[in-house]
Amino acid sequence: ELHFVESGGGLVQTGGSLRLSCTVSGITFDEYAIGWFRQVLGKDRVGVVCFSSTTGRAYYADSVKVRFTISSDNAKNTVYLQMNSLKPEDTAVYHCAADPVGSSCLNLATWGLGTQVTVSS
Repeated sequence: ELHFVESGGGLVQTGGSLRLSCTVSGITFDEYAIGWFRQVLGKDRVGVVCFSSTTGRAYYADSVKVRFTISSDNAKNTVYLQMNSLKPEDTAVYHCAADPVGSSCLNLATWGLGTQVTVSS
C-alpha cells in the first residue's frame, strides 16, 4: 500500500514559483509511474504531469508545459514539482499520485491528500 506526504503549497503572486514535494512510502522505484494532478473544489481533477520509469518520459499537460518540471530523488523516495511563472488559473489542490501496481501513467489510481496552491492576481 502506498502512502503519500505532500508539502510545499502556499500563497504566491502571479509569476512566482513554488516547489511541491511528495514523499512516497511503499513504492518500488525500480518500476513506477508517479505524477501530480490538481483539483478545484467542485470540479473534476486534472492531470498535471506523470513520469513513467518504463518509458523514461514525463508527460505534461499543455497548460503547464515549460513552466512546470517533475523530478525525483529516489534515495529519499521523494518526487518534486517545480512550478514557475504561476498563474491564477493554477490555483488548486495538488495531489501526488502513483500507479499502485506498475508503471502506467494511465493508472494513477492512488493519491495523497494534497497541498493547496493559491496564486493571487
